[in-house]
Amino acid sequence: MADVFPEGFLWGGATAANQCEGGYLEGGKGLSVPDVMTAGSVSEPRHVTDGVLPGRNYPSHEAVDMYHHYLDDIALFAEMGFKCYRTSINWARIFPHGDEAEPNREGIEFYRRVFSACKAAGIEPLVTLSHYELPLGLARDYGGWANRELIDLFCHYATTVMRAYKGLVRYWLTFNEINCLLMGAFGNIMGGGILPPGQDVAMDLSSGCDWDVPQRRFDALHHQFLASAKTVRAAHEIDPENKVGCMIAAQVVYPYSCDPDDVLLAQRMERTANFYCGDVQVRGSYPAWAESVWSQQHVHVDVSDEDAWTLEAGTVDFYSFSYYMSSTASCDPKVATSGNVFSAARNPHLEQSDWGWAIDPKGLTYYLEEVYDRYRIPLFVVENGLGAVDEVEPDGSIHDTYRIDYLRSHVEAMAAAIADGVDLMGYTPWGCIDLVSASTGEMRKRYGFIHVDKDNDGKGTLARSRKDSFFWYKKLIESNGSEL
Repeated sequence: MADVFPEGFLWGGATAANQCEGGYLEGGKGLSVPDVMTAGSVSEPRHVTDGVLPGRNYPSHEAVDMYHHYLDDIALFAEMGFKCYRTSINWARIFPHGDEAEPNREGIEFYRRVFSACKAAGIEPLVTLSHYELPLGLARDYGGWANRELIDLFCHYATTVMRAYKGLVRYWLTFNEINCLLMGAFGNIMGGGILPPGQDVAMDLSSGCDWDVPQRRFDALHHQFLASAKTVRAAHEIDPENKVGCMIAAQVVYPYSCDPDDVLLAQRMERTANFYCGDVQVRGSYPAWAESVWSQQHVHVDVSDEDAWTLEAGTVDFYSFSYYMSSTASCDPKVATSGNVFSAARNPHLEQSDWGWAIDPKGLTYYLEEVYDRYRIPLFVVENGLGAVDEVEPDGSIHDTYRIDYLRSHVEAMAAAIADGVDLMGYTPWGCIDLVSASTGEMRKRYGFIHVDKDNDGKGTLARSRKDSFFWYKKLIESNGSEL
């Protein structure tokens, strides 16, 4: 792999504030949507409650307490040789309700300390402005992103932090996995801040969403497109050095068979999942087939002339995405569906993780080449990793060879795409330190190079320790990807 990865390639890792930060009411922070989401598991869904209820386990409240451990954690990232650390700002730490005129100064100063520590360690912050962290006040009082008023509220928040951290942060992402709004329960709650009616409602990813109103989700997505476009323009005005990217949950979908119906279904699924959002944010307009998507969903998206101009004028500088798995599509009702968040037929040619996610590094090569051929702007893999159960040995060591194998194969997949001409900026594997799972609320599902002593019940010392993958990744970065 010598000389495959370009000089200046941004090796690093990724987290999100609601999954690692904790300190949920410290420093003037308000409640965010994840703060009223209980812990779950692979078999039990998370619940959204009407406020914080006594006796329930809300994992975001402490998470892995990076709020108090960020200096130690950044030092560990620096020890690995990180060039980049992707994290997010919790909107409710800056504007506790989401709609205040003036920011919470304690929140501003907290992130200033975090980003300054990164820069002092030679690490570029890559900051996501909205990573499933909508202030609860905007969800409860405004109806989440289905309300057009959130566009200006988001832009006020975004420009406030961009001005505050000018010179400290120059890589930004607007909305994490923006295309998740095309999904039901997860898209409504995590992506759109559109909460279910009543109290204690399950966010069940496997059984659909009987309270879903597609019109609200498509309106919410349109509003996020507009907020993103306005933020891109503002970012460039605030600091010409700023680079702003979109962030897509990559979905590679293969036809289950060579039946033409399977091929066409896979094409439609992949096109809608990946390019509906990508085209708007990169090309500046909805794709030609958007009308057919709206018709199938029985929705109408009102794109005014002003909206069209805003989208065209606010295209992103780079395209980032998460990649964990591929799936397959079949029109045969007898083909079983299982495993993935995006339910689809199981691929018999691929192994699966403990959580039923297909392990497919070649799918990453495929996706990189397809997306780069379509958009021809720099790409960035900002999430990728293996959620697994780690065994701590009596001496405290963790021999996570399965994680090393997974990551190595995906780094090789990136190298293959770069060799084919793809312009790839960097790689920040997900959960570089163990954190709370967004989909299940678990700690048991671990991704990190760094182990955190905490269990699903919230018990543990929060002590950090290095897994075998820590030392493997350190060596990989030192060699710029040549020593796999």
